[in-house]
Amino acid sequence: MSIVAVKVLSTVNAPYGTALSAEQLASKISDPASALSFDPSAFSFFSEVDENLQISFLEEMHVDPTAASDLARKFSALAGYPLPLARAA
Repeated sequence: MSIVAVKVLSTVNAPYGTALSAEQLASKISDPASALSFDPSAFSFFSEVDENLQISFLEEMHVDPTAASDLARKFSALAGYPLPLARAA
């Protein structure tokens, strides 16, 4: 596992006691259903992971940046404050 994935997963998994794999998280951060279900792991990625690390993770996991940005905008609206990737792509 890359250092990028390790850093992201430690930030996302630790607070919620989860054990998502990088692939599982990549799926959640590109799936619009994550906002509908208020997925805490996806929200943690968008709100707690450094923006540069988010971008590196998207590239490494081959996540469509437009899909991730669209989802970040949905989470941003739900949270009521701007999230870094909500203004990207």
